[in-house]
Amino acid sequence: MNLTELDTENLPKHIAVIMDGNGRWAKRQGMVRVFGHENGAKSVSRVVEACARLGVENLTLYAFSTENWNRPKSEVNTLMRLLVKSLRKELKKLQENNIRLLTIGNLDRLPSTTAKALSEVIELTKNNTRMTLTVALSYGSREELVQAVRQISDKVKNNIISIGDIDESSINQHLYTQNLPDVDLLIRTSGEQRISNFLLWQIAYAELYFTDVLWPDFKEEDLFLAIADYQKRQRRFGKTSEQIK
Repeated sequence: MNLTELDTENLPKHIAVIMDGNGRWAKRQGMVRVFGHENGAKSVSRVVEACARLGVENLTLYAFSTENWNRPKSEVNTLMRLLVKSLRKELKKLQENNIRLLTIGNLDRLPSTTAKALSEVIELTKNNTRMTLTVALSYGSREELVQAVRQISDKVKNNIISIGDIDESSINQHLYTQNLPDVDLLIRTSGEQRISNFLLWQIAYAELYFTDVLWPDFKEEDLFLAIADYQKRQRRFGKTSEQIK
Protein backbone atom coordinates (compact mmCIF):
# COMPACT_ATOMS: atom_id res chain seq x y z
CA MET A 1 0.00 0.00 0.00
CA ASN A 2 1.18 3.54 -0.67
CA LEU A 3 0.33 7.10 0.22
CA THR A 4 -1.80 7.75 -2.87
CA GLU A 5 -4.34 5.14 -1.76
CA LEU A 6 -5.20 7.08 1.40
CA ASP A 7 -7.90 9.72 1.79
CA THR A 8 -5.86 12.79 2.70
CA GLU A 9 -9.09 14.53 3.77
CA ASN A 10 -9.69 11.94 6.49
CA LEU A 11 -6.39 11.68 8.30
CA PRO A 12 -6.11 11.21 12.06
CA LYS A 13 -4.96 14.50 13.57
CA HIS A 14 -3.15 12.68 16.37
CA ILE A 15 -1.51 9.26 16.05
CA ALA A 16 0.04 7.56 19.07
CA VAL A 17 2.29 4.51 18.78
CA ILE A 18 3.32 1.86 21.31
CA MET A 19 6.59 0.76 19.71
CA ASP A 20 6.81 -2.85 20.85
CA GLY A 21 8.92 -5.82 19.83
CA ASN A 22 12.51 -4.57 19.69
CA GLY A 23 13.78 -7.26 22.06
CA ARG A 24 11.96 -10.11 20.34
CA TRP A 25 13.17 -8.88 16.95
CA ALA A 26 16.78 -8.97 18.16
CA LYS A 27 16.32 -12.44 19.66
CA ARG A 28 15.05 -13.75 16.32
CA GLN A 29 18.22 -12.41 14.72
CA GLY A 30 20.31 -14.14 17.36
CA MET A 31 21.44 -10.76 18.67
CA VAL A 32 21.32 -8.93 22.02
CA ARG A 33 18.35 -6.68 22.83
CA VAL A 34 20.20 -3.43 22.14
CA PHE A 35 20.49 -4.48 18.49
CA GLY A 36 16.69 -4.39 18.36
CA HIS A 37 16.54 -0.94 19.92
CA GLU A 38 19.09 0.39 17.42
CA ASN A 39 17.04 -0.90 14.50
CA GLY A 40 13.86 0.34 16.15
CA ALA A 41 15.32 3.85 15.97
CA LYS A 42 15.36 3.51 12.18
CA SER A 43 11.64 2.76 12.22
CA VAL A 44 11.08 5.91 14.27
CA SER A 45 12.80 7.98 11.60
CA ARG A 46 10.74 6.37 8.82
CA VAL A 47 7.41 6.83 10.59
CA VAL A 48 8.10 10.42 11.63
CA GLU A 49 8.97 11.45 8.08
CA ALA A 50 5.99 9.57 6.62
CA CYS A 51 3.55 11.24 9.04
CA ALA A 52 4.96 14.66 8.25
CA ARG A 53 4.71 14.01 4.51
CA LEU A 54 1.11 12.82 4.88
CA GLY A 55 0.02 15.86 6.85
CA VAL A 56 -0.53 14.25 10.26
CA GLU A 57 -0.44 17.10 12.77
CA ASN A 58 0.58 15.19 15.91
CA LEU A 59 2.57 12.00 16.47
CA THR A 60 3.24 10.66 19.97
CA LEU A 61 5.68 7.78 20.49
CA TYR A 62 5.90 5.64 23.64
CA ALA A 63 9.67 5.39 24.01
CA PHE A 64 10.19 4.55 27.69
CA SER A 65 7.64 3.89 30.41
CA THR A 66 7.85 4.38 34.17
CA GLU A 67 7.85 0.56 34.42
CA ASN A 68 10.86 0.32 32.07
CA TRP A 69 13.08 1.64 34.88
CA ASN A 70 12.75 -1.89 36.32
CA ARG A 71 14.68 -3.38 33.41
CA PRO A 72 18.35 -4.38 33.85
CA LYS A 73 20.46 -1.29 34.52
CA SER A 74 22.75 -2.05 31.59
CA GLU A 75 19.80 -2.03 29.18
CA VAL A 76 18.39 1.20 30.63
CA ASN A 77 21.78 2.93 30.32
CA THR A 78 22.11 1.72 26.74
CA LEU A 79 18.62 3.00 25.89
CA MET A 80 19.44 6.41 27.30
CA ARG A 81 22.70 6.61 25.33
CA LEU A 82 20.87 5.53 22.19
CA LEU A 83 18.25 8.22 22.76
CA VAL A 84 20.89 10.95 23.00
CA LYS A 85 22.59 9.64 19.86
CA SER A 86 19.28 9.54 17.97
CA LEU A 87 18.30 13.05 19.04
CA ARG A 88 21.55 14.51 17.77
CA LYS A 89 21.37 12.49 14.56
CA GLU A 90 17.73 13.36 13.80
CA LEU A 91 17.89 17.08 14.60
CA LYS A 92 18.75 17.98 11.01
CA LYS A 93 15.77 16.00 9.69
CA LEU A 94 13.44 17.58 12.23
CA GLN A 95 14.52 21.02 11.06
CA GLU A 96 14.32 20.13 7.37
CA ASN A 97 10.81 18.73 7.83
CA ASN A 98 9.67 21.62 10.06
CA ILE A 99 8.86 19.27 12.96
CA ARG A 100 8.63 20.42 16.57
CA LEU A 101 9.80 18.06 19.34
CA LEU A 102 8.06 17.81 22.70
CA THR A 103 8.38 15.29 25.50
CA ILE A 104 6.02 14.06 28.22
CA GLY A 105 6.70 12.09 31.38
CA ASN A 106 8.55 12.30 34.68
CA LEU A 107 11.70 13.86 33.24
CA ASP A 108 13.27 14.34 36.68
CA ARG A 109 14.31 10.68 36.56
CA LEU A 110 16.27 11.04 33.32
CA PRO A 111 20.09 11.13 33.39
CA SER A 112 21.43 14.68 33.07
CA THR A 113 23.00 14.02 29.65
CA THR A 114 19.70 12.72 28.30
CA ALA A 115 17.74 15.63 29.75
CA LYS A 116 20.25 18.11 28.35
CA ALA A 117 20.09 16.64 24.82
CA LEU A 118 16.29 16.68 24.95
CA SER A 119 16.16 20.29 26.09
CA GLU A 120 18.51 21.37 23.32
CA VAL A 121 16.46 19.76 20.55
CA ILE A 122 13.17 20.99 22.02
CA GLU A 123 14.54 24.54 22.12
CA LEU A 124 15.96 24.40 18.59
CA THR A 125 12.70 23.07 17.10
CA LYS A 126 10.19 25.07 19.16
CA ASN A 127 9.16 27.31 16.26
CA ASN A 128 8.58 24.49 13.76
CA THR A 129 4.97 24.20 12.65
CA ARG A 130 4.44 21.30 10.24
CA MET A 131 4.01 18.57 12.85
CA THR A 132 4.47 18.04 16.58
CA LEU A 133 6.44 14.94 17.54
CA THR A 134 5.97 14.06 21.21
CA VAL A 135 8.21 11.47 22.82
CA ALA A 136 6.84 9.82 25.97
CA LEU A 137 9.83 9.22 28.26
CA SER A 138 9.67 7.90 31.80
CA TYR A 139 5.95 8.13 31.17
CA GLY A 140 3.10 6.40 32.95
CA SER A 141 -0.51 7.44 32.52
CA ARG A 142 -1.53 6.52 36.07
CA GLU A 143 1.31 8.61 37.46
CA GLU A 144 0.21 11.45 35.20
CA LEU A 145 -3.36 11.25 36.50
CA VAL A 146 -2.20 11.08 40.13
CA GLN A 147 -0.12 14.20 39.57
CA ALA A 148 -3.11 15.98 38.03
CA VAL A 149 -5.35 15.05 40.97
CA ARG A 150 -2.75 16.34 43.43
CA GLN A 151 -2.37 19.65 41.58
CA ILE A 152 -6.13 20.18 41.35
CA SER A 153 -6.62 19.21 45.01
CA ASP A 154 -3.96 21.70 46.03
CA LYS A 155 -5.74 24.46 44.11
CA VAL A 156 -9.05 23.59 45.78
CA LYS A 157 -7.36 23.54 49.19
CA ASN A 158 -5.90 27.00 48.59
CA ASN A 159 -9.18 28.40 47.23
CA ILE A 160 -7.72 28.96 43.77
CA ILE A 161 -10.58 26.95 42.26
CA SER A 162 -13.75 25.40 43.67
CA ILE A 163 -14.84 21.79 43.42
CA GLY A 164 -17.51 22.93 40.98
CA ASP A 165 -14.80 24.16 38.63
CA ILE A 166 -13.45 20.65 38.12
CA ASP A 167 -14.50 19.26 34.74
CA GLU A 168 -12.90 17.47 31.79
CA SER A 169 -11.32 20.69 30.59
CA SER A 170 -9.68 21.47 33.93
CA ILE A 171 -8.34 17.93 34.19
CA ASN A 172 -6.90 18.22 30.67
CA GLN A 173 -5.10 21.39 31.71
CA HIS A 174 -3.19 19.47 34.39
CA LEU A 175 -2.01 16.61 32.18
CA TYR A 176 1.37 16.39 30.44
CA THR A 177 -0.54 16.55 27.15
CA GLN A 178 -2.42 19.74 27.93
CA ASN A 179 -1.38 21.31 24.60
CA LEU A 180 -2.19 18.25 22.49
CA PRO A 181 -5.53 17.06 21.08
CA ASP A 182 -6.99 13.69 22.06
CA VAL A 183 -5.58 10.68 20.23
CA ASP A 184 -7.49 9.61 17.10
CA LEU A 185 -5.52 6.46 16.27
CA LEU A 186 -3.47 4.30 18.62
CA ILE A 187 -1.13 1.76 16.98
CA ARG A 188 0.60 -1.06 18.83
CA THR A 189 3.13 -3.31 17.14
CA SER A 190 4.35 -6.86 17.92
CA GLY A 191 0.98 -8.61 18.31
CA GLU A 192 0.35 -7.59 21.93
CA GLN A 193 -3.15 -6.20 22.50
CA ARG A 194 -2.99 -4.02 25.58
CA ILE A 195 -2.52 -0.33 26.37
CA SER A 196 0.34 -0.67 28.89
CA ASN A 197 -0.43 2.45 30.92
CA PHE A 198 -0.19 4.77 27.90
CA LEU A 199 -2.39 7.87 27.51
CA LEU A 200 -5.36 6.30 29.30
CA TRP A 201 -7.30 9.58 29.46
CA GLN A 202 -6.31 10.77 26.00
CA ILE A 203 -7.37 7.60 24.11
CA ALA A 204 -10.93 7.56 25.47
CA TYR A 205 -12.35 7.61 21.93
CA ALA A 206 -9.28 6.60 19.93
CA GLU A 207 -9.45 3.89 17.29
CA LEU A 208 -7.16 1.02 18.30
CA TYR A 209 -5.02 -0.81 15.74
CA PHE A 210 -2.90 -3.85 16.59
CA THR A 211 -0.40 -5.42 14.21
CA ASP A 212 1.83 -8.48 14.50
CA VAL A 213 4.70 -6.59 12.86
CA LEU A 214 7.62 -6.09 15.27
CA TRP A 215 8.65 -2.45 15.61
CA PRO A 216 12.04 -2.70 13.81
CA ASP A 217 10.18 -4.18 10.80
CA PHE A 218 7.49 -1.46 10.81
CA LYS A 219 7.68 0.37 7.49
CA GLU A 220 5.80 3.19 5.78
CA GLU A 221 3.38 0.72 4.21
CA ASP A 222 2.51 -0.63 7.67
CA LEU A 223 1.69 2.89 8.78
CA PHE A 224 -0.44 3.42 5.68
CA LEU A 225 -2.30 0.15 6.36
CA ALA A 226 -3.10 1.33 9.89
CA ILE A 227 -4.41 4.66 8.59
CA ALA A 228 -6.40 2.93 5.84
CA ASP A 229 -8.04 0.73 8.50
CA TYR A 230 -8.81 3.86 10.53
CA GLN A 231 -10.45 5.46 7.50
CA LYS A 232 -12.84 2.50 7.11
CA ARG A 233 -14.22 2.98 10.60
CA GLN A 234 -17.17 5.13 11.59
CA ARG A 235 -16.35 7.26 14.62
CA ARG A 236 -19.62 7.78 16.48
CA PHE A 237 -18.48 9.18 19.85
CA GLY A 238 -21.51 7.64 21.56
CA LYS A 239 -24.01 8.64 18.87
CA THR A 240 -25.90 6.30 16.53
CA SER A 241 -24.90 5.71 12.92
CA GLU A 242 -28.01 7.58 11.80
CA GLN A 243 -26.98 10.66 13.79
CA ILE A 244 -23.53 10.66 12.20
CA LYS A 245 -25.01 10.60 8.71
